[in-house]
Amino acid sequence: MSGGVGTTVLWRPTGPEELELVSASGWRKWPPRLPDQPIFYPVLNEDYAVRIARDWNVPASGVGYVTRFHVETEFLGRYPVRQVGGDTILELWVPAEELDEFNTHIVGEIEVVHEFR
Repeated sequence: MSGGVGTTVLWRPTGPEELELVSASGWRKWPPRLPDQPIFYPVLNEDYAVRIARDWNVPASGVGYVTRFHVETEFLGRYPVRQVGGDTILELWVPAEELDEFNTHIVGEIEVVHEFR
């Protein structure tokens, strides 16, 4: 992006219903969380996203996708990195009520980089 905005690459393991909503947005934003989903959690590395999509999304819904997207790095500073397992099991926890603002800091489109069945 022009203007010198630094971005960070994030990944998100995604099921078919969520991906359909992302597609409906023009590949520009994540849909609101459901009532039982208080946080939106993008992950910081592709391998972790692949494991979730393949090992959790496929058994749950028959297909799992890994998406990749870029967010303004300066904006992400408000969300501490959460280590939720091993050294590479890293997530950001975005409160559901902040997702609309988070979406405004996505640079470019959300893209599907892997599909598992």
